Amino acid sequence: MSDLQLRHLTRRFSASAGVFDLSLGIPSGRALALLGPSGSGKTTTLRLLGGFESPDAGNILVDGEDVVALRPEQRRFGMVFQHYALFPHLDVGENVAFGLESRGIRGAESERRVAEALTMVDLAGFDRRRVAELSGGQQQRVALARALAPSPRVILLDEPLSNLDPALRERTRRELRGLIRRIGLTTIIVTHEQEDAFDLGDMVAVLREGRLEQVGTPEELYQAPTTPFVGSFIGRGSWMDGRILGANRLQIGDAEWRIPDTAQLEAGTAVRVLVRPEGLRFARAGEDGIAGTVTDRRFAGAQAHFTVLLGGGTALEVASLPRAAVVGQEVRLRLLEGREELVRCFPVGSA
Repeated sequence: MSDLQLRHLTRRFSASAGVFDLSLGIPSGRALALLGPSGSGKTTTLRLLGGFESPDAGNILVDGEDVVALRPEQRRFGMVFQHYALFPHLDVGENVAFGLESRGIRGAESERRVAEALTMVDLAGFDRRRVAELSGGQQQRVALARALAPSPRVILLDEPLSNLDPALRERTRRELRGLIRRIGLTTIIVTHEQEDAFDLGDMVAVLREGRLEQVGTPEELYQAPTTPFVGSFIGRGSWMDGRILGANRLQIGDAEWRIPDTAQLEAGTAVRVLVRPEGLRFARAGEDGIAGTVTDRRFAGAQAHFTVLLGGGTALEVASLPRAAVVGQEVRLRLLEGREELVRCFPVGSA
């Protein structure tokens, strides 16, 4: 297991494309997911790590050793490509051994490592199977075994679930999560899917236009986004205009909410307010709240997601029991007591 540090890593393709001054630390044996929209710099970062791109500036340190000047095969990084890059004319064992041959490992030692790698991914005894006989999830595990066979210090996964159908994707993600935990290697996962990032990463780094927006646990990103972009990109939520009344006091329309997130903002500050769907509730008879009309209801099992249109045209999403309201009903909304962390305030104009 190896500690991985990225320090001020930069690769410019244009003024707005590339990776810019990226610094990250991944502790030994942990998994980090790089998450962001297309063009955010995820794949470029992975290519820089793997040695397929050269940085304009910055360092990549593995256990304190700077590997920027090393060729890909010298870095001892295992790479699992998006489309697995398996050879259909080779059997499973030959595919796994392919990376060993380029390192001069052959014969009995190669056979030992192939068997060990296949065992690690729960494919022991599959060495003579044809690639075409395997499911998508099994093919992915073969690609992972090939990356593991040379005993890498770090594993890099490029969109590992992107070419799987939804049912297979969920099962394969669960299997992959178990493998990553069991193998215990430092792992970097690139994905544009939030669910994949949250499931596979101990930590998640959100990138935007080549720059790091925020890094943290999935819970931290969801409950405590530090920028409006992260608040919008992670999870579901609604935005409203508000004004700070004082410490822990927030005005939304005619209603006043008490939330701890306002403690550091000056009274009178105009803010954009992010509210998660489960942070709101429908007011009971006799309670005040923000008035609106239910315009849509989406059933989701134990809960339903309601869209409530406010008088000023703002639409809010509320997660509640399926029978809590019906379309067309006039309602009032209140902040759910004890879930104040699901409301975040950002001064107007913040990026």
